[in-house]
Amino acid sequence: MRRSQVSGTAEAEYAADTALAAQFDELLAAARSAEQTYRDAQARGQPISELYPLAKRLDTALTDAVHAAYAAQRVETGPRGYDDRIYRRKALARSAVHAWRDEAERLLTLRETHRLGMPPEPRTDLPSAEAVPYVVS
Repeated sequence: MRRSQVSGTAEAEYAADTALAAQFDELLAAARSAEQTYRDAQARGQPISELYPLAKRLDTALTDAVHAAYAAQRVETGPRGYDDRIYRRKALARSAVHAWRDEAERLLTLRETHRLGMPPEPRTDLPSAEAVPYVVS
């Protein structure tokens, strides 16, 4: 019985995922740095207008780290996993794949928890208090 060949599309996706997975440590470090900056600003009692950009930066960094972790999981399954669902299903049972899935889900939970407590975006479409005259009737 001959093994099925990997398609060119699967090879391209595998190469892209390999490149993204290689950046995982850097992206995770960036997420940690963004979280520390955000938490420090919260501890200093910064206004929402200053917290919001830091919160968005943390959200973006966590999202990038989640994408890299899921890419690493796909890399662990191998290029055949992109085309062959049975091969992918078997590969998903390996402990190395489980470790990446657990890490990706941990980061995903962190991101969603962060989004639930994220400060609201400052409104710029409202007139400022100084621009609206106060009329006593």
